[in-house]
Amino acid sequence: MRRREFITLLGGAAAAWPLVADAQQPAMPVIGFLSSASPDLYADRLSAFRQGLKEAGYIEGQNVAIEYRWAEGQNQRLPGLAAELVHRQVAVIAAAGGTPSALAAKAATATIPIVFGVAADPVEIGLVASMNRPGGNLTGVTNLNMEVGPKRLELAHALVPAATIMALLVNPTSPALAETYSRDMQAAASSLGLQLHVLHASTERDFDTAFATLVQLRPGALVIGPDTFFYARSEQLAALTVRHAVPTIFQYRQFAAAGGLMSYGSSNTEFYRLVGIYAGRILKGEKPGDLPVQQSTKVELIITLKTAKALGLTVPLSLLGRADEVIE
Repeated sequence: MRRREFITLLGGAAAAWPLVADAQQPAMPVIGFLSSASPDLYADRLSAFRQGLKEAGYIEGQNVAIEYRWAEGQNQRLPGLAAELVHRQVAVIAAAGGTPSALAAKAATATIPIVFGVAADPVEIGLVASMNRPGGNLTGVTNLNMEVGPKRLELAHALVPAATIMALLVNPTSPALAETYSRDMQAAASSLGLQLHVLHASTERDFDTAFATLVQLRPGALVIGPDTFFYARSEQLAALTVRHAVPTIFQYRQFAAAGGLMSYGSSNTEFYRLVGIYAGRILKGEKPGDLPVQQSTKVELIITLKTAKALGLTVPLSLLGRADEVIE
C-alpha cells in the first residue's frame, strides 16, 4: 500500500472514532415536570427545583433533560399530559404542580418513579401507603398550606374581630383539596363562633358569581383556598377583593404583592428545592418507596398596609410584629 493511501485511510478511521465514541455515550436521563399551572407563573419555583437538582448533582442541559407539561389551569388536561410523559418513558415524573397533577401522574403509571409536591395529606388522598415508608413508585414533599388553613381564618378574624360571618373560596374541580379544606375550615369557624359560607370557582366566569354572592353575604373576610388555579390568578383576585372591599387572605405572597390584604403560607423556594433533591436522588438509583415523604415547614406572613388602610382596617401591632414582610 502506498504511503499516501495509508495516511488517507488512517485519517478517515480517526475521523470516525469520535462518532463511535459519541454513539456509545449513555443517553441523558429525562425528567418529566407535570403542572396544572402555566410556565410564566413558575419562574421562581422552577429555579428552586433546579437548585435542588444541582444539589443532587444534576444540571439541566448538562447531565439531565427536563420535559415540561403545563395544563394552563385546566385540570382536565392533566391525564393526557401525564400519559404523554409515560409514553416518552421519562426516568422520573416531578408532579409538583398541585395536587391534581400528582393524582394524574399516579393514575398514569405504576412503574415510573414519581416525586410529588402537594398540600393535601398524601396518605389520605391515596398517593402513598405511609409517610415514612411510601412504598410503590411515589414519594415527595408536602407543605403546610392545608394545615395552616385554620390559622388563616384566625388571622383574618384578628383584623375584623366583630365579624360573625366569614367566606371561603375553593375550586370544586380539585375535590381532594376543596373537600378536605372546606371540612377543616368549617370546624375552625365553629370553634371561633363564626358562620362560614363556602363558595366555588373553577373558571374566571365563576369569579363574577362568587363576588356577587359576597356582596350579598357581607362577610367580615374571605379566605381563598389553596389551589393552583387561584394562584395563577393572584393579581386578578387581589384586584377583585379590593374593588369589592372584602378583606382577604390567601396563601401566596404574589397575592399580597399584587395588592391583596394578607398572605400566609409555605415558602415555595424550600418546597420546590426539596422536590428537586428527591428527583436527583432517584435518578442516582434510590427507590421512591424507600424515601420518606418530607414536609416543607417554613411559612411566611405578608401584610399589605396600603390595602388595610384602603379597607379602613387597623392592623394590630401584635400582628405586624409577627409578619415576615410588611408591604407599605
